[in-house]
Amino acid sequence: MTSNLDGWAALAKCRGTKDSLFVEGAEQRKARTLCRGCPVRLECLAEALDNRIEWGVWGGLTERERRQLLKTRTEVTSWRQALAAS
Repeated sequence: MTSNLDGWAALAKCRGTKDSLFVEGAEQRKARTLCRGCPVRLECLAEALDNRIEWGVWGGLTERERRQLLKTRTEVTSWRQALAAS
C-alpha cells in the first residue's frame, strides 16, 4: 500500500473491519451501508476506479457498479481528479 492510501484509509469508517466489505451478492447491500457518511468515500472510490480494483465494495459501489461506470465513462483518465471536481 502507498502512503497516500494509508492516509485516507486511516480515516475510513470501515477501517478495522477486515474482509467484511469483500462479500458477494445480497451481502454487498449491508457492506454498502457502512460507506454512507464516510468522510473519505470519494477517495476510496477513486482508488478503486483508478486502480481497476475488481472486488469488494469501495466508495459505496460494488464491483458491477464500478465496471459499469468505467465502461460508460471511458474518457476519464484520473478518477481522483474527476471526483474531486464534482
